[in-house]
Amino acid sequence: MQMWRSLDEVPADLGPTAVVIGNFDGVHLGHRHVLTRAREIADERGLQVVAVTFDPHPMAVLRPEHAPTTLTTLEVRAELLGDAGADAVLAVPFDRDVASWSPEDFIRRVLVDTLHAATVVVGANFRFGNRASGDVATLREVGERLGFTAEGIPLDGGPQVWSSTYVRMSLAAGDVAGAAEALGRPYAVRGVVVRGDQRGRELGFPTANVPTPVTTAAPPDGVYAGRLRRLDTGETLPAAISVGTNPTFEGVRDRRVESYVLDRTDLELYGVEVEVSFVERLRGMVAFSSVEALVEQMKDDVDRARELLA
Repeated sequence: MQMWRSLDEVPADLGPTAVVIGNFDGVHLGHRHVLTRAREIADERGLQVVAVTFDPHPMAVLRPEHAPTTLTTLEVRAELLGDAGADAVLAVPFDRDVASWSPEDFIRRVLVDTLHAATVVVGANFRFGNRASGDVATLREVGERLGFTAEGIPLDGGPQVWSSTYVRMSLAAGDVAGAAEALGRPYAVRGVVVRGDQRGRELGFPTANVPTPVTTAAPPDGVYAGRLRRLDTGETLPAAISVGTNPTFEGVRDRRVESYVLDRTDLELYGVEVEVSFVERLRGMVAFSSVEALVEQMKDDVDRARELLA
């Protein structure tokens, strides 16, 4: 699966394509429905599927104070899009110049001149171009003139509409199971394990500490059952995960995602890139009156995580 980070990187001899367009943050089930439809058309007509996304998120440029936290990095987004059926990803560098393009400018520059689109598939509520003035009807109308078809796919997920906003709201409420239902997989964060204060090791529960940037979505402070996957080997291990600032101990202010791999004290993960996925919330974060009380609670957390993940 290829990723192009500008229009200039797209090969000039690229053949006809089936194009999907969107921010695709999280690549939730609605996004996957769009990719599935594009893949069906592409296979029938011998086309490549290209997913067009934007980097950074348009809101980060147009109204940075309202920019949402991200569910996935661009690299993870591209990986997930590939898993969902894309042959290539074009990440359009979004700035105020791109924001000023009219819908027809965007169609001509990106879809026709660069990607040689034969068909375009988007979510039914897709908007694009200057002041979001273009929609699915615009794509169909211009496509009739310029030689491609277009269709919009409803992003319905039963009682709710699948959306990145819904996933963020679920995470903010600690409902990691609800987020997983919309994503079609547990929500996860990635990062390189760094050396922490090693209190977990001293207490008998050594943890893998993954820093989380404030721009990345994460569940609220608390303890979760989940899994840790080593990206170097692909090994996936059950874990009890703490998100927060360890309020029992003074001086800890930075927010962390710390994973204790169940019943393993022999792992050396410093410097290893891992993916930490959240399956179920166990409890909120609490400041304990003593280290002994904390250890007893941690034992209970581990037991509950083991039961949930069995």
